[in-house]
Amino acid sequence: MKILYVCHRFPFPPKRGGKIRPFNTIRHLARSHEVTVASLVRSEEEATEGMGLAPFCAHFEMARVSAPVQWLRMAARLPTPIPSSMGYFYSGQLARRVRRLLRTQRFELVFVHCSSVAQYVSGVRGMPKILDFGDMDSQKWLEYAGYKRFPLSLGYHVEGWKLERAERRLAAQFDVCTMTTRAEVETFDRYQTGVPSAWFPNGVDGDYFAPTGDSYDPESIAFVGRMDYYPNQECMQDFCSKVLPRLQAVRPGLKLTIVGAEPSAAVQRLGALPGVTVTGSVPDVRPFLRRAALMVAPLNIARGTQNKILESMAAGTPVVASRVAAGGVDASSPEHFLVASTPEEYTAAILRITADPGERQRLSVAGRSRMLSHHDWGKSMRRLDDIIERCVDQRTQLNGAVLAHG
Repeated sequence: MKILYVCHRFPFPPKRGGKIRPFNTIRHLARSHEVTVASLVRSEEEATEGMGLAPFCAHFEMARVSAPVQWLRMAARLPTPIPSSMGYFYSGQLARRVRRLLRTQRFELVFVHCSSVAQYVSGVRGMPKILDFGDMDSQKWLEYAGYKRFPLSLGYHVEGWKLERAERRLAAQFDVCTMTTRAEVETFDRYQTGVPSAWFPNGVDGDYFAPTGDSYDPESIAFVGRMDYYPNQECMQDFCSKVLPRLQAVRPGLKLTIVGAEPSAAVQRLGALPGVTVTGSVPDVRPFLRRAALMVAPLNIARGTQNKILESMAAGTPVVASRVAAGGVDASSPEHFLVASTPEEYTAAILRITADPGERQRLSVAGRSRMLSHHDWGKSMRRLDDIIERCVDQRTQLNGAVLAHG
């Protein structure tokens, strides 16, 4: 089958959340199908790195955009009903290339990852189309509004409202819509679009993140995530303000390492706090995970699955997560990881692990085992195969019925 796969971030190398899911989907599909990928790059470095996708697909189209132009496109949509997010991920060059591909080749499936790029193929008719929302982005924007001061809070609320309207409209132009978790499916189903929904979970590479057996530092905890991402910034500032002092009052030598690319100025300032290190970009997060007694994921804003949690648990590093962050992981507390909501609960959970090597070992083994059994990419892709088969069959029957009544 010939598949056109459109995604919002060029899916190689798969080092961040927006690239991991599409890369693994493309790699899987390309084993049995001819996959053409169309996406955006935002720098020469990203374009150069992206060339590494070549062994994993039949062909790719890479359109370069620049930040100033994309910001202008976002601003131009502010007074319109169109979400600014759609402007940020729009490229006239990519639109022309997608139209050319559809005009010159006969694709048997169009697969889109992320609603912001559904605009490129929303008008395509007569062939099976799947929109993989991943997460319902509109709800994330609406959550942001609660953490921002006016007038930014109003801006985020309006963008979330506009994006939700767009999600409903775009969904109706696809045969099936997919998400990462059951909870995201429930959110989508409340839209009442009448479009079939399904989910296939994010996975984790259990071999890549396998434990090495090296010793860990019982006085070290870590947070891993891109630090240009607002939910990560917000949760680390909150954690360092409300939880870390409580921990260090009991364990004065406790250290926190914040690992992630492009830390904001506010996050960099956290590095001046006692025991806090802000690394910035690192070539490999695994040594930081393996050295830590645990990884914290105290996100107050979270949708879908946090890959950082999957990777840490696969590495055998226990996790203490917020309830919203834990909600996207097919695991339970306290069997596989620990969940907390208040500074007191975070403090108790973290001290429980750092003070008890036996408890850390229990969570290390249980967490990794759960990742291998419930967040394996192979199992997730088998779910996807079933979704695609149903979608193609449904479209074939529909086209047949149209011809019969033509």
